[in-house]
Amino acid sequence: MTRKILFCSAVFTVVAICDGMFTSRLGASGGSSTATTESVIWPGTLGGNSSQAYGASSTGSVVVGYASNASGQYRAFRWTAAGGMQDLGDFGYAFAEAYGVSGDGSVVVGQAWDANFQQRAFRWTAAGGLQDLGTLGGPYAEAAKVSANGLVIVGDSWDASSNQHAFRWSTTSSMQDLGTFGGYDSGAYGVSADGSVVVGYASDANGQPHAFRWTAATGIQYLGTLGGLESAAFGVSADGSVVIGRSTNAANTRRAFRWTAAGGMKDLGSLGGVGSEAFDVSADGSIVVGDAQDASGQSRAFRWTASTGMQSLSALYSGSIGSGSYLAFANGISADGQHVVGYGYNQRNARYEAFVTN
Repeated sequence: MTRKILFCSAVFTVVAICDGMFTSRLGASGGSSTATTESVIWPGTLGGNSSQAYGASSTGSVVVGYASNASGQYRAFRWTAAGGMQDLGDFGYAFAEAYGVSGDGSVVVGQAWDANFQQRAFRWTAAGGLQDLGTLGGPYAEAAKVSANGLVIVGDSWDASSNQHAFRWSTTSSMQDLGTFGGYDSGAYGVSADGSVVVGYASDANGQPHAFRWTAATGIQYLGTLGGLESAAFGVSADGSVVIGRSTNAANTRRAFRWTAAGGMKDLGSLGGVGSEAFDVSADGSIVVGDAQDASGQSRAFRWTASTGMQSLSALYSGSIGSGSYLAFANGISADGQHVVGYGYNQRNARYEAFVTN
């Protein structure tokens, strides 16, 4: 059960670095007036034919995700430009994925399978390797994000009744069940820089998932929807004031949203198609990334700001990625807002690969 599959089922439905690098002239907001050089890097794989990136350190120097090896096994990786792609290991079965990384890049979190084919949440450091975080009483767990300071981890785990629940784990306490809105399942997918604010989704008594924001003082708080029945939160700003995710609207269409206490949920639009979803936000809450349908119904990675609206990363970086390539999903953004990670189609290698904008 990978993170992407989990999102769909529970909520709604270096290797040749230089070979993959191109440069173009783009401004910080994607315009042409600022003379700064930006590029897209395709970090490659671990010897296999695909990879995906999910998280970046504060300055984008460390990227994490998963990649296939020569045997076709999916492995969690940590990548830097200097060191390339590093396989982070496993718990006894050759399958692991990394989803989050601390601000300084020293702590990586995700899920790895053990010898009993059970999915386990992990925390990785160079000194300690993979650490099993335990569960809420069941056999399965996955870690989705880690706070910028590396001390708090959030994700989801099965409890003793085989219900999936959101958790918060810290270096000073065991795994804490964050509960639900009266239903059976929940998941935590975003955490503030200091670990005090957690966001995710929780189901109600009717089984409908709803976006939540959690603090120790308030517990899980309902964030509403865009007029539909369902919503889920996937990211939060450093101070916990801005939450992003996806929600259905009155037409039952899934749309990316940005939430603040003062403004509530705002629909971020699409790229000419119908649906969209937001997966991460910069530390200051001003830049949102995710994926949206274009006019032809294809999923494309986007970057949103209040001044530019939703922009296709494929269009912004068309000179960098080359003809025939495209950036399909934006899963994460560095705290400084300068580096987006995800995966797309690299025409030069004729395969789907992780990318990082530079």
